[in-house]
Amino acid sequence: MTNAMTSPSFLLNGQATELAGDPTESLLRWLKRHRLNGTKEGCADGDCGACTVALAEPDAQGVPRWRAVNSCLLPIGAVAGRRVLTVEALADGETLHPVQQAMVDCAGSQCGYCTPGFVMSLFVAQRNGVRGDAAIEGNLCRCTGYQPIRAAAALLEAAPTASDRCDALLEGTTLAAAELGPFFSPDSIETALLLKTRYPDAAWIGGGTDLGVELSHGKPVASNFIALDRIPALQRLEIGEAAVTIGAGVPLSRLEHELHGLFPALDQMLPWFAARQVRNRATLGGNLGTASPIGDLLPVLLALDATLVLHGPAGVRALPVEGYFTEYRKTQRAADELVTAVRLPRRAGLRSASYKVAKRQTDDISIVAAVFALGFDAAGGVAHARLAYGGVAAIPRRARRVEDFLLGRRLAPDTVAEAVRQLQAEFTPLDDHRAGADYRRALCGTLFAKFAAEHAGVAPAVAETGA
Repeated sequence: MTNAMTSPSFLLNGQATELAGDPTESLLRWLKRHRLNGTKEGCADGDCGACTVALAEPDAQGVPRWRAVNSCLLPIGAVAGRRVLTVEALADGETLHPVQQAMVDCAGSQCGYCTPGFVMSLFVAQRNGVRGDAAIEGNLCRCTGYQPIRAAAALLEAAPTASDRCDALLEGTTLAAAELGPFFSPDSIETALLLKTRYPDAAWIGGGTDLGVELSHGKPVASNFIALDRIPALQRLEIGEAAVTIGAGVPLSRLEHELHGLFPALDQMLPWFAARQVRNRATLGGNLGTASPIGDLLPVLLALDATLVLHGPAGVRALPVEGYFTEYRKTQRAADELVTAVRLPRRAGLRSASYKVAKRQTDDISIVAAVFALGFDAAGGVAHARLAYGGVAAIPRRARRVEDFLLGRRLAPDTVAEAVRQLQAEFTPLDDHRAGADYRRALCGTLFAKFAAEHAGVAPAVAETGA
């Protein structure tokens, strides 16, 4: 570890607070044990937003801002040295915070269980200029109904945002390396790799939005943890003329804003990647590290020909994402290696789009995720084809046979119809509680037909495509 190590404490509602105990305990459970009961436990999965708190995080310019996060997914080991705000800190004595007052004035609370989470999401949204339903997309209400809550949000949007004592709590925010028992938070790639050498059984942990679910439910994960969210090198985002390099630790919410308009397929998938609280912590490195076949961003990386940068004891190497996945949740990354960056080439004239089908469109696991990217030559023939899917095989996969079929052909109705037919025979997905295999196979074809209609103005030659 570095010399600049924080003490095992954090700033909670403006007060220095000692951290002790199991570092894998969620901040939510820790708050409840310390009788800060305003933060509620609903699902403990990061799905309902009842446990939302505000966490100080730097923006692209390094300026600290409040970000809404799920405290159920945040282990207290990751909180050392940070600044956290809970709903108890908003009111000033008997005077409610404007966000709380708006909920009262608009009758936005019935049983009240979900209300603190809504309040914290609206508090952060008001300060960061997030408007409309996007402000509360990660919060569920089961009894009040959303109309009065949306009315409260509209009332806040119409009012000028004034600084208050909560903003003053951001002043002087710095984040150094930290350690809480077997939970290490290094501030450099080199230190992280040294720790992995010292503790080979340690689990890498990024934003914790996946691993945090297992920890939240008390599942044994590892005896040691190496957190990666304080390493500046992993937070870099470089936009070049030929390619964009994304640090593996850059939160997805930053990609929404800083890369907007560069990669349409990425723009379209990010809003459906869980909720804002999750995207404020989730990272590309984490999505690649878990290697889940239903990771929503993995088909995007396949379709855009991403290259991964890996650091390990033997040095640095680049690996095309197409060769990264080997079998279910297994990859070419060695146990002591770390994904540090993702490079996306910028290809002029590429038409790309993402589609996600799920039972609950936002904040749910995909039934099928599909990403298509086509390039055309001067005569209108397909010169570049990438058709990538998640949820239809043990690993995220490209439909290579159909890609080969499309190359050199104009995207005419009969070509689209044949591509749809071939796509429906390309994969052998599983039946599970989310969807049947036949439905998934049908989606593989109909989603491409939808892409062809929306982005090339071409409908298949047959009316019925199988779904």
